[in-house]
Amino acid sequence: MIEFAAITSVISKYAPQASQIIIKQAQKNEAVIKVLQELKLNPTQIPDDVDAVYVYALVRYGIFKPDAILNLFRERVIKDYFWDAYSNNTPSKFVENTKKFLNQNSELKTQIINTKINFLGELEEFGEVFIVVAKQTKASRYQPYPDWNLDVYPKEFKALIFEKTRLFCGRDFVFKAIQKFFTTQPKGYFTVVGDAGMGKSAIAAKYVLATKVPCYFNIFAEGRNKPEKFLASIRQQLIKRYSLQNADNADLRTLLQKASEELKGQKLVIVVDALDEVEQEGNSNLLDLPQNLPDGVYFLLTRRPYNQKAKRLNLSPDTPIDELDLTKSDYTVLNREDVKEYIYLFLQNDHQLRIWINERNISEDNLIQEIAVKSENNFIYLRYLLPGISEGKYNDLTLKGLPQGLHDYYTTHWNRMGMDNESNEKKVKILYILVERGEPISLNMIAAILDEDEYDVKSVLNDWIEYVTPKVNEEERKTYYSIYHRSFLEFLKGQDKFDKNRKLFREVNKSMANYMAKEIE
Repeated sequence: MIEFAAITSVISKYAPQASQIIIKQAQKNEAVIKVLQELKLNPTQIPDDVDAVYVYALVRYGIFKPDAILNLFRERVIKDYFWDAYSNNTPSKFVENTKKFLNQNSELKTQIINTKINFLGELEEFGEVFIVVAKQTKASRYQPYPDWNLDVYPKEFKALIFEKTRLFCGRDFVFKAIQKFFTTQPKGYFTVVGDAGMGKSAIAAKYVLATKVPCYFNIFAEGRNKPEKFLASIRQQLIKRYSLQNADNADLRTLLQKASEELKGQKLVIVVDALDEVEQEGNSNLLDLPQNLPDGVYFLLTRRPYNQKAKRLNLSPDTPIDELDLTKSDYTVLNREDVKEYIYLFLQNDHQLRIWINERNISEDNLIQEIAVKSENNFIYLRYLLPGISEGKYNDLTLKGLPQGLHDYYTTHWNRMGMDNESNEKKVKILYILVERGEPISLNMIAAILDEDEYDVKSVLNDWIEYVTPKVNEEERKTYYSIYHRSFLEFLKGQDKFDKNRKLFREVNKSMANYMAKEIE
C-alpha cells in the first residue's frame, strides 16, 4: 500500500492549495485523475480494503486543500481514529481523538490554525467523501453507512445545501464580485439579485459549502421565513462557533458585537438566502438586520428584484453595501454560458439522456444550444426538464417541441397530467392544500381535510414528486409535504384565475376551515 505521505505530496504537486474560494468541479475532476494516474491507481475500480478506500477518499477530498490539513490526514494514527469512529458510528469521537493528537503536535496545530479553515468542517467533509467512495465499492464492511454529521451546517438546511450544489457549476463572475467586496471593504452587505430559478439559492449554498460559514435559508413553503426563527438559528450557530457567553437571549446586534470580539483578524460572513420570502410585519429591516455592523462582519444576501418600498434594508452611511443583479443585460452572456455548462455536466453524468439524443440523431452541441435557449437562463427549468427527458417523459417530443421557459414547462406538465379534466379534481385539490397551508403538512391531515384515503393522496403526491418535497419527522414518524420551489407555488396560485379552478380553490378553503373547526371543538 502507498504511504499516505506520498499521496499528499502528489496532491500538492498537481493541485496546490487554491487562492480562490470556489473551485470548478471540472478542475477538481481533472486534478483527481492526474493524481490517481501518478499513483498508478484506477479511477473507477476501487479496491475494497480500508486503506485503499482511505487513499481514494484522501485524493478526492484533498484536491486544492491547504498543506496543513493534508499533513494531518496523512498520519496513519488519524486514519485509525477515523476508521474506529466510522465503524462505531461515533463521528464525535474522531473529533475528540484528532484534537488530542493536535494538542500533542503543536507545530501542526499552529499550521492548521494559521490556515483559518473551519476545522470541524474539514473533518466532516472528509467523512462525507469517504462514504461516497465506500459506497462505490459496494463492500458490506462499510455498511451501514454512518450519519457523519459534525453539526457544521444547521441540520434543517444540510440536505438543501447538498441538493442545491450536487451539479453546481459556473458562476465564477458572481463569486469574484462577492470576494472582491469582502476583501476591499471592512464590513458590509453584499446582495445577489435574480429572478426565480436564476440560481440564487444554489450560489448561497455553494458559498456555505465551500466556506462553512453561518447561514439561514428562508423557505416560504416550509414556514422557515420569520425573524424569530432566523434569530434563533443564527444565535445558536454563533454561540457554538465562537463559544459566546451570556448570549442565550441576545438580539442580533449583540450577537454580532460579541462575535466580532472573537474574530482575531478573521472575517465573519453570514449567508442569508431569499430575503423576498420573509414574512414580517412593520417597516423595520427584513429579519431586523442591523443598520450598523462591527468591523469584520459581512452579510451575503440573495433576493428577487425589488422596488425601493420592498427593499427594507436601510443602513447607516458608514455601512458599505453592494449588489450584483443577475437580470441585468451585462450578465446575459455569462448566465447563458453557465447554463450551457450545467447542461453539459448533466449530460456527462446521465446515460439515459445520452440515449435520448442518440436515438434522435441530436448532437451534443445542438442539445446544449437548444435547451440553453429554451431555458431562458433558468436553472429550475433545467432541474426539472433534464431528469424528465432522461426518465422518458418527453419521448413523444422533438428537441424543438420541448417547453419554452419555466412557466411553459409548468403549463405543459399540468396539461400532460390532465389536471383540467373533471376526473382529476381531487388531484388539483391536494396540490391546492399545499398552496393554502403555507407550511409542511402531513399525509393524514391532507386525507382528513378532503375525506380521502391516505393511499390515494400519497399516489397523487408521488405523481408530483419533482415539485413536492417530502420530509420525515423522526419523532412523530410522519412525512410532511411542501412545495419544492416558490415558482411552482406561484404557478399553482395562478391557476385559480380560471373559473373552474377558482371554484376548486374555494372548496379547498372551505374544507380546511371545516377541518380546523372540528380540531378546536
